[in-house]
Amino acid sequence: MLTYAVTDGIATITLDRPQVMNALDAAMITRLRVVCEAARDDAAVRVVILRGNGPAFLAGGDVALLHANLPNLPAMVDELAAEFHHAVVALREAAKPVLASVHGAVAGAGVSLLAAADLAIAGEETKFTLAYSKLATSPDGGSTYFLPRIVGMRKALELMLLSETFNAATALDLGLVNWVVADAELAAATEKIARRLVNGPTFAYGETKALVNRTFERSLSSQLEAEAHAFARCAATQDLAEGVTAFVEKRKPVFKGN
Repeated sequence: MLTYAVTDGIATITLDRPQVMNALDAAMITRLRVVCEAARDDAAVRVVILRGNGPAFLAGGDVALLHANLPNLPAMVDELAAEFHHAVVALREAAKPVLASVHGAVAGAGVSLLAAADLAIAGEETKFTLAYSKLATSPDGGSTYFLPRIVGMRKALELMLLSETFNAATALDLGLVNWVVADAELAAATEKIARRLVNGPTFAYGETKALVNRTFERSLSSQLEAEAHAFARCAATQDLAEGVTAFVEKRKPVFKGN
């Protein structure tokens, strides 16, 4: 249903219910929360990759599960949404880059999970849709938080209310993904980006991510103060000493992540 592996500092979370396009059921949502929290808390993890096995990244929630539980749906949705949202929060709290690598169908909760990542790469044949309004429900998973910040309020509402399908080129134009590559090249391109990140200054990445996470909450003066404190914390790391020394010595830095 979902696999988790850590290799050379890269944690790979693979959604693995290919027979239903990785649609989220209760067990999968709980497992997603567990592994997202594990990746967040593991100091050995320097990069997290989100990907899907089979023909899709994530085609949203398991509609058959919803239909089978119509009499008790409000209580069930409350519980499952809480678990899913804990996973999203863990990804945002993680002091390390999170890279979504998507292909095939990215629908509903799939868009939410994609939007929660720090960076995203898509295969050129990927199709996206919010889909929630087609089921007469509002979005979850942070879509209403992340999408207005990524694509703007008007466009976010268009995507949510009309639930139209759009392609990878449009996702790139909207800023929903950072890169689009041929589907056959997606795995290799994802690995290349992850390797670049895993060899980078992880502590500085975490400080940068924390600053960006809160930028819309703060005044300019508060953000400047937070930047100064973050810079000072970075200045105390071995990585900064290595970066400065490598610059002076005109060589490539070798960062250790601290």
